Amino acid sequence: MTVNVSKPAINVREKLAELDKPTGIAGEAMLRAETPQEQFNLIGAGRRNILYNGAFEIAQRGTSFTNVDHNDYTLDRWKIIEGSTAAFTATQSTDAPNGFAHSLKLDVTTADSSAAASDYCILNQPLEGYDIISFAAGTTDAKYHSLSFWVKSNVTGTFIAGLRYLSSGKNSDQAYTIDQADTWEHKTVVFPPQSTNAPNYDNTEELSLYFWLFAGSNYSGGSFLETGWSTTDNTRAVGQTNLVASTDNEFYITGVQLELGKVATPFEHRSYGEELALCQRYYEKSYNQGTAPATATHLGSRSSGGNAAANTTGEIGGYFPFIVTKRAAPSVTIWDQSGNQGKTTISLYGTGTTANQTSSVSNISETVFFVSRASGANATELYVQFVADAEL
Repeated sequence: MTVNVSKPAINVREKLAELDKPTGIAGEAMLRAETPQEQFNLIGAGRRNILYNGAFEIAQRGTSFTNVDHNDYTLDRWKIIEGSTAAFTATQSTDAPNGFAHSLKLDVTTADSSAAASDYCILNQPLEGYDIISFAAGTTDAKYHSLSFWVKSNVTGTFIAGLRYLSSGKNSDQAYTIDQADTWEHKTVVFPPQSTNAPNYDNTEELSLYFWLFAGSNYSGGSFLETGWSTTDNTRAVGQTNLVASTDNEFYITGVQLELGKVATPFEHRSYGEELALCQRYYEKSYNQGTAPATATHLGSRSSGGNAAANTTGEIGGYFPFIVTKRAAPSVTIWDQSGNQGKTTISLYGTGTTANQTSSVSNISETVFFVSRASGANATELYVQFVADAEL
């Protein structure tokens, strides 16, 4: 017996198009990734964020800074660069989006509402050449740079984020918009590959991240925003809102991540200890993390000599190693346990301590420095507090 079975014709392509792909946001990002490296980054294999302290957890210098001016560092690895009369108070704020504990808050304390053409204000993190090797700049394999961050301000409008390669002087700048006042918003901008000029791969500053806060016409007076790589200054910040126009204005930022590729991935949270060690390549203090340098305290102070050392009224000193090898030989500032700069505290076994001993620092390297007191009261031991600064 013959049985004839008939089925209606179907269009396979249409049916495939109707399928709901259960990929989710991460799956869609994997499908959009153009290279294995981008997929590698998306699944979280290896370190992605080349910035330091992007969640503003590390605050070795302190948690509040008044009258922040040009080249002043605030929370670790972040500084203000400016040519303006504007001034800020910078604080480590607990106002942060879900998933973050802190942000950097910039509060305008001196306004610059009618600035000169050459005026500018920028939140900046400089990076050394060693940090950016994976971008393959200056080659035919140069990679995209993806920047993502959370931002909040009472000022809405267009803002500019930029990258600058120092050795070539080339800049690329991208616009983002703060759409709603006093609301945390997540932003992503993508910078094109920089394939024409090879950077210096060493421990000097090579790539600098800029968050423009204000730009005079020397930087914003061009007819268009240069989103490619250029050495032209007046197209760097076209359209930038003047955040410093009023002392009522403030700016919060956190979750800042710069990574390889065209697809921005979720923020890479590192442990506090790991982030602190990364920052200590540039800045290290002997004090406890919650204690500002120059505070009168014995906690954290380093010592040389000891109870078994011979007492002397002459030179006493010793070598003091850093916890983390520095980017370069740092500048070292010392204090005694009473907070006197340029001094040390001595002790004579069984008789207590004596502060305010004039002392000197020498033989500074990337790993160690020497402190000595030339002469003074009888002593068997020397104590010192210090800050070592090897910032860019």
